[in-house]
Amino acid sequence: MAYDQGLAQRLRELLAEQAELSEKNMFGGLAFMLSGNMFCGVVNDTLVARVGPERYAKALKIRNARPMDFTGKPLKGFVYVDPAGYESDQQLQEWVELCLAFVRTLPAKQGVKQDSADSAPAG
Repeated sequence: MAYDQGLAQRLRELLAEQAELSEKNMFGGLAFMLSGNMFCGVVNDTLVARVGPERYAKALKIRNARPMDFTGKPLKGFVYVDPAGYESDQQLQEWVELCLAFVRTLPAKQGVKQDSADSAPAG
């Protein structure tokens, strides 16, 4: 699996204080999960941001963001952010906060199995 290890580490550092955080291999990259719900991730050198359906159109207007369309059809509520869009720590933190704001509105997944091969605690 090829994904930007540096971006993954930056995300881990930003999320170090989050409880109920895990990582999972997903989308050919790495997904960060909060209470069992995916909220951001890394595919190649691209940030995957789950902003939710209500903030989707607004997120697409942010420079360097585009629809997440790995299947050929956009996945509403998810955007890809190219490296120039998360270059600074502040930009990355803003994306993470946007994702966390959405995922915190979701109920925690019950009975999510934490397999050590697929998931690892951040930090």
